[in-house]
Amino acid sequence: MLIDRFGRAIEYLRLSVTDRCDLRCAYCIPEGFKGFEEPAHWLTFAEIERLLSVFARMGLKRVRLTGGEPLLRRHVDELARRIAQIPGIEDLSLSTNATQLAGMAERLKAAGVTRLNVSLDSLDPDTVKRINGRPVLDDILSGLAAARAAGFAPIKLNMVVMRDNAHEVDAMVEFCLAHGYVLRLIELMPMGDTARRMGYVDLQPIKRALQTRFGLVDTVMPGGGPARYLGTPDGRFTVGFITPLSQHFCATCNRVRLTVDGQLHLCLGQDARVDFRSLLREGASDQALVEAMHQALALKPERHEFVERPEKLIRFMNMTGG
Repeated sequence: MLIDRFGRAIEYLRLSVTDRCDLRCAYCIPEGFKGFEEPAHWLTFAEIERLLSVFARMGLKRVRLTGGEPLLRRHVDELARRIAQIPGIEDLSLSTNATQLAGMAERLKAAGVTRLNVSLDSLDPDTVKRINGRPVLDDILSGLAAARAAGFAPIKLNMVVMRDNAHEVDAMVEFCLAHGYVLRLIELMPMGDTARRMGYVDLQPIKRALQTRFGLVDTVMPGGGPARYLGTPDGRFTVGFITPLSQHFCATCNRVRLTVDGQLHLCLGQDARVDFRSLLREGASDQALVEAMHQALALKPERHEFVERPEKLIRFMNMTGG
């Protein structure tokens, strides 16, 4: 039922539960940013649960909690529990910077979150402070340890590769090998002038080098995202590549994004959106929500224009949802 005009089945929702964050990663929410949404505009847990229940009856199967930093939303574990109980939702995951994870990992696991993605762009404290805007490496590592102790597996580490940290990929590979994490290398997307100035790095040469070094072969990992995975034949190491610029994956896009204030974005690289908050608060029926979703899918483009028109978007990632 959730089929767009290009025949793609949309089964995956990235749900932003807050646009706030305790870090200031320049490619996401630069220092000095003031455009936060008013909390009164945030969708309530009841509104989220109702909307996702409608979407699930239409074919939604996967939900990822994002932000901002989702662990800053009060009682987010209760929201996770409510989503996990919606009939039709088969997979509930969460993306986090892990600074708050040490105190929440067990509650998230108990609530029904099945998988975690943790943002970690460097293992060097100075580089972390420079990229993330805060000296938080020890907090992140403590969060990772707590997640492992709580039973999360696999744990995926997201490394956005840019001019400032490209030389650290090998160190991150060794770290993941040592601890059993799945590494995901991500090309920097041109979301705003600040991100564009940070220096895009094509991941294809890095991919070829890792293939040669480890004899990597194609593999699969749980999750419905865009990463293409390679792994060692013995299963000891897995690395995913998210390459929206050098090798885009638009033909198989299966996802949409819902912002904290209820705006459904159909593509990370386009401005088309549908306002579900207004519909919910104006008393829309379930059928009206279904019709609005079909109208939204008609707006989903065939592909983004990050390469052709990198200046097109001035929206930061925290405003859209990760």
